[in-house]
Amino acid sequence: MSLMSTKNFFIVGLFLTFFQLETNAIFNPFQLVIPPNVLEDAELDTFQLISKYGYPAENYTVQTEDGYILGMVRIARPGAIPVLMVHGLLDSSATWVMMGPTKSLGYLLYEQGYDVWMTNVRGNTYSKKHVRYSTLDSEFWNFSFHEMGVYDLPTSIDFVLMQTGFSQLHYVGHSQGAVIFWVLASEKPEYMDKILMMQALAPVAFLTHCRSPIVNFIAARDAAVASYLERLDFNEFLPSNNVINTFKRIVCHDTTISNHICQNLLFIIFGFNREQLNETMIPILVGHTPAGASTKQMHHFGQLRNSRKFQLFDYGLWNLLYYGSLRPPSYKLENVRTKVALYYG
Repeated sequence: MSLMSTKNFFIVGLFLTFFQLETNAIFNPFQLVIPPNVLEDAELDTFQLISKYGYPAENYTVQTEDGYILGMVRIARPGAIPVLMVHGLLDSSATWVMMGPTKSLGYLLYEQGYDVWMTNVRGNTYSKKHVRYSTLDSEFWNFSFHEMGVYDLPTSIDFVLMQTGFSQLHYVGHSQGAVIFWVLASEKPEYMDKILMMQALAPVAFLTHCRSPIVNFIAARDAAVASYLERLDFNEFLPSNNVINTFKRIVCHDTTISNHICQNLLFIIFGFNREQLNETMIPILVGHTPAGASTKQMHHFGQLRNSRKFQLFDYGLWNLLYYGSLRPPSYKLENVRTKVALYYG
């Protein structure tokens, strides 16, 4: 499965590369000069990145109610108000620190006097353990973002509050990190009393205007893609593993034409925005992204795109068994009873 993932990963990026070379949509990679520290940072994990730049890093693991073991990282400022930062789709805690001390929100919040905590949702690079299942078991991957909101977030929030002695914290969620906050509010509204304020960065709920090529591709062929992946027992989506990481090291730590492939893989996943791409930081971006997800997770996002609703996973005829209705219920956004700041750009 990993070899097939790598092959598809490469072919799609290569195809889009030649298309964009023809249309002159991307920069000239031969002009790039990548600093040595960028290549080094691409190989470091979140804890190592924080430690490298002289900040007090701490690693933790927490166990969810349904048995997943999540990795958490802290930039410790004991006694200060805690902030819980939750990454987006196919991302990890590294996203909050990988751009360095002057441009990463994790460091900036620490410098402003906050106790910074970064969690990792199930299935990503830092959260691939379970008390009963291994990642080779299909049961391990039987989750969507729903379970992240119902299990991962309550566990992370309670752990931070227990460790710090505070009764409330600030929440920062990027993209999917906002999605699972809405899920938490819908399904466990009592947790809103534990939130000082929700800071939603590029928040997501309804996917009507989604620009992610990969989500739109899945949405347009939702039933066919889901059936195909199920037959192949393809449970993990764009994982971070030795095969993928070796490919990225060979191809992406380069200033030649191969760097086009890395850029385009990022654009396939997150959508095209030439003005927001820091070309010299590409090795760091691909060093930490994608960090993996479940195919069911991607399928759920595809369903939201097609239905134009923010609702639970659609099991088709099995909805009667799961929900007692023919259609999945919508999430209850009216339960988001806390201060919310929305950021978009």
